Amino acid sequence: MNNTNNQGYKSGFISIIGRPNAGKSTFLNRVIGQKIAIMSDKPQTTRNKVQGVLTEQDSQLIFIDTPGIHKPKHKLGDFMMKVAQNTLKEVDLVLFMVNAEEGFGPGEEFIIEKLQSVRTPVFLIINKIDLIHPDKLLTIIEGYKEKYEFKEIVPISALEGNNVERLLETIKDYLPEGPQYYPADQVTDHPERFIVSELIREKALHLTREEIPHSLAVLIEKMERKKENNTVHVMATIIVERDSQKGIIIGKQGSMLKEIGKRARLDIENLLGTKVFLELWVKVQKDWRNRATHLRDYGFRDDEY
Repeated sequence: MNNTNNQGYKSGFISIIGRPNAGKSTFLNRVIGQKIAIMSDKPQTTRNKVQGVLTEQDSQLIFIDTPGIHKPKHKLGDFMMKVAQNTLKEVDLVLFMVNAEEGFGPGEEFIIEKLQSVRTPVFLIINKIDLIHPDKLLTIIEGYKEKYEFKEIVPISALEGNNVERLLETIKDYLPEGPQYYPADQVTDHPERFIVSELIREKALHLTREEIPHSLAVLIEKMERKKENNTVHVMATIIVERDSQKGIIIGKQGSMLKEIGKRARLDIENLLGTKVFLELWVKVQKDWRNRATHLRDYGFRDDEY
């Protein structure tokens, strides 16, 4: 059903910003009701804009999970920073998400500095309230009020779902009347290949923990549906920067790569709703994060922004 002509139908673009580990992807996945953003407690997990689309009877909310805003250390960092800042100018509303457990630090200071030049309304979302004593919340709110004039301050727990519905209703109040941009059954604007590569990357990051920093990308070489048995064949290469990292990803007698593949396959089957045959390879591409050609090959396209 398309509500484009309904009077009073609200629609708009909402950017989610915040330091790494604020819970942006957890929030997005909770709101959309299915896994479209990868979750990790490591910085810089989200590299491209991930749009999550929530369509309801009276509204369509399009969320953009931007790369964590931080001081860039390499070309990939510059790219991510540019994406994040440009996004703030294009949206109807900005959600600045903070982790209730972590105090106000240089990271939050840096983001608030960037927000000073933004004319878009900004909400402060205090996430992970399930992890703190309620008495602590008031102090956090007062502290942030002194730093910036937020249109709304909403405490939530993205993981538990506390107050998320109330936040969605408040967001609608700030959105303009507008059309339904996407079909009602579409939850993201990313092609399936992108989400598949992200699911593989999530598993690799999760399983290798501290051993592999964010020098890891996933390239989908081939993805095709076999009509005869209705399975999807995926061939993907995990790109790392050093030989030692390649060894960690492969693991003893290939055990780590097998585990990454097993876990990723389950998520991909869930996403595509069919049996998946997943083949993984590992390749070393030294210093790829500082080379523009490699960044383009792995999907980080500067010219889109």
